[in-house]
Order: sequence, then C-alpha cells, then structure tokens
Amino acid sequence: MPRLHVLTANIHMGFGMDRRRFVLPELRQAIASVRADVVFLQEVVGEHSGHARRHPEWPAMPHYEYLAERLWPEFAYGRNAAYPAGHHGNALLSKFPIVHQCNHDVSVPGHEPRGLLHCVLDPVEEATRVHVVCAHLGLRESHRRRQLDLLCRLLEREVPPRAPLVVAGDFNDWRGRGHARLRDCGLHEVFEQAHGRLARTFPARWPLLPLDRIYLRNARATAAHVLSNRPWSRLSDHAVLYAEVEPQPGAGHG
Repeated sequence: MPRLHVLTANIHMGFGMDRRRFVLPELRQAIASVRADVVFLQEVVGEHSGHARRHPEWPAMPHYEYLAERLWPEFAYGRNAAYPAGHHGNALLSKFPIVHQCNHDVSVPGHEPRGLLHCVLDPVEEATRVHVVCAHLGLRESHRRRQLDLLCRLLEREVPPRAPLVVAGDFNDWRGRGHARLRDCGLHEVFEQAHGRLARTFPARWPLLPLDRIYLRNARATAAHVLSNRPWSRLSDHAVLYAEVEPQPGAGHG
C-alpha cells in the first residue's frame, strides 16, 4: 500500500451553511486543489429535480460524478435517502481502482436514513488492497450505538484482520461517547493520535464540536489537518478533514 492522501467532507448537498447558496462548483475547485487520493463524501446528491430547476449551475450529472470529473477516475455511491424529487447518500472518489463496493443500510425505522459505504481499493498491482468505509451516522445517541455495533460487525465479517482500513465520515458523535466502541474494534482516530484530541469540525465557521472523524486500522497517519479557513468555511456547515496515511509494518493482503 502506498501512502494515501485522504479527505472527508460532509458537503451539505452542495449548499453553503445557510442552505440557500449553491456552492458545488466552488466546492469542486477546493477539493481538487487538495489532490487527495481518496475522498469520503457525505450528503451527496444523486438527483434532485426541484433544485435542478431553481439553480442554473446545477450539473446535469449526479454530484459525485461532477466532483470526480477529470481527477478521480473511480467513484462509488451509496443511496441512503430517497424522496419524490430525488435521492442523496454517501460517495467515495478514488484515484485507484475500486474492486468491490457495497452500501449497508444502518437506518433506524422512522428516522433519517443512514448508510455505510464499504469499498475495496487496489492501489498498485500486487500491492495490499485497502478497505475503506464512508460513514454517516444518526443524530440520536441510541441510534449511533446501534449503528456503531453494525459497523463493528461489518468490519469483523468483511475486512481481513491484517488489511489496511480507513473509516471516515460524519459520526455526529459530538460528546465522543461512541469513540470507545470503535477502539474496541481495533480502530484508532487520526487526530486523537496526532494532536491528543478529536478534531472540532462543526459549525464550519466556528468549529466547536467533533462530529467528523478519520479512523485507521493497520495504518498510521503521518499528517492530519482540519480545513476550516476560507474557502472551506463558506462551502458547508462542516469543516473538512485531511490526513496522509501509510500502512503499519505487518499489514497484509485484504
């Protein structure tokens, strides 16, 4: 596994913090400027007929394809929420081949749909495959407990014990109470390891709450940064996380 440059962002369905200004073209430029190898995205629109009529800059293609254009030849999308006007969910953009993808529904009935998008990347021929999971968990703590249990079961069932693993996204765990559960699954969090505490990412202009995370197993981070200044502070309600990741000695094939 080569060193990976990883970025995770809740893109707020392509709108700024107030949900009135459509910022997807600016967001594409900002994400492209980082040149990450793997991009984890939450609240990504696959289709929305109402917004498409109201906003002249609305792309004709799904937002994940629009963001991936020219820089990320591979992408995966997991539809979580469907409604009469369209749907949205999680997405992954990758510079490396995606050899497997599956979206796991972890929704709690009667509440906003949530999902875990699991992909397997093949960075270099004959090199170790990398497992990645893009997560967006619920707003209620009881829901998150159930969803974290499902995540840990997914990792136990589908990810080989020695395979490099990156789990990133919006965990909505502002009190950090779900954090210990992921440690039990063998994961460690990038910012806690690098800086001694979880990164504050919400709200984007004055980050106070640690909602967004990057967790690793059989890998380590050599750099970790919160992208919260301009232009990022105007492009979503969440700040963006970036990390450089490399495998730990002894990591094996996935």
